[in-house]
Amino acid sequence: MNYLAHLLLAQPTSHSRIGNLLGDFFYGTRLELLSPAMAAGLYNHRAVDWFTDRHPEVRAARLLFSPQMRRFAPIALDMLFDFCLIKHWRRFYDSDFTDYKHQLYFNLQHDLPQMPETMARTFKAVTEQDWFGNYAQLEGIQHALRRMASGGRFTARYAAIADELPQLQASTEQVFLSFFPQLQQFIQQAAIEQHPLLALERYNKATGRDQSNTA
Repeated sequence: MNYLAHLLLAQPTSHSRIGNLLGDFFYGTRLELLSPAMAAGLYNHRAVDWFTDRHPEVRAARLLFSPQMRRFAPIALDMLFDFCLIKHWRRFYDSDFTDYKHQLYFNLQHDLPQMPETMARTFKAVTEQDWFGNYAQLEGIQHALRRMASGGRFTARYAAIADELPQLQASTEQVFLSFFPQLQQFIQQAAIEQHPLLALERYNKATGRDQSNTA
């Protein structure tokens, strides 16, 4: 899942938001250097990714991309899911998305000093350039993918994955509307962040695997 979904599945605290975003920035982070609440957020992030990566509908959706683009299909699909989440926001949340987004940006700005440098630079851009507002349009997702290509995360050769999104939109929305409630239920039942000192135990139970002392 992409940034917006990870934030929605976090708790409404600075440590939880930062922990739930850390998984995309510092692999190898030593958990003993994090606060228990931040470490619990990181475990929650990992549980979200674990469930998503193994879900049969998500795996099938990745195969909808052309063979030459499938290497990067997980990244493109994660971003498409943010688009679907915003488009169908009222199915899942009572609040207005614009109101939620403004409060989230305010909170993230407050969190910036506690973030590692690379992460802080990214979320400074998220808030100042309104990434989540841009994700409300399919063209915004396409632009983001092309920006990533020019920035080196993709090679320019794979920027064309953005051109495949319009024809995949309807199929992706069907997958998302089936998959996301299951993800919400999984995270709610796992309750990884409910008691931070039990986060590792609950992560292991939810995912059925062991976890070392590194992230």
